[in-house]
Amino acid sequence: MSLIPEPLQKYSEDHTSEESALLTRINRETHLHELRPRMLSGHLQGRYLSMLSKMIQPKYILEIGTYTGYSALCLAEGLQKDGKLITLEKNEELKGKISAYLDQSNYKDQIEVKIGEAASILPTLNYTWDMIFIDADKENYPVYYDMTLDNLRSGGLLLADNVLWSGKVYDPQQQDKVTNTIRSFNEMVLNDPRVENILLPIRDGIMMARKK
Repeated sequence: MSLIPEPLQKYSEDHTSEESALLTRINRETHLHELRPRMLSGHLQGRYLSMLSKMIQPKYILEIGTYTGYSALCLAEGLQKDGKLITLEKNEELKGKISAYLDQSNYKDQIEVKIGEAASILPTLNYTWDMIFIDADKENYPVYYDMTLDNLRSGGLLLADNVLWSGKVYDPQQQDKVTNTIRSFNEMVLNDPRVENILLPIRDGIMMARKK
């Protein structure tokens, strides 16, 4: 998934602050037991999410796509003491695993997991978000963006993962539906006058947009 050479990736991780013991365990067990472990953010991206969260000190964070809870815990590291992170996951089979990991963390009382289709849950949430992280079904990235941006505060950050899609987005021979959806999403963010954005080649690509 990473687009940089493996030795360079390892060097970057070796010179990045350590993750917690719990995050290391989630990383390891996800790779051992889940069919698609690459969906987990991992050390370098996780520390990036944590750093951003600590910099803006959000009160309310929205995450779309929990998976095994790794990125939620990284984002929660910057929450205000009375802050809250709501994370949405459509795979009900992961609910028990997510809860077990979160219960072992320092943020268990600040993270709320909602199981179901994000497009159905989002209209029920009445928050002004400081930070949004989208890492779910790629076909619906434009939908999630449109459904959440109005509720992102001015100066807040929206991040979307996997926007380089293993390099397919810049290969004109790749014309499958998901790749084209991600291309359209990237163009949509770039041309949205409500935000300023930067596409970062971290791991599989992170689109970061700051609402004006």
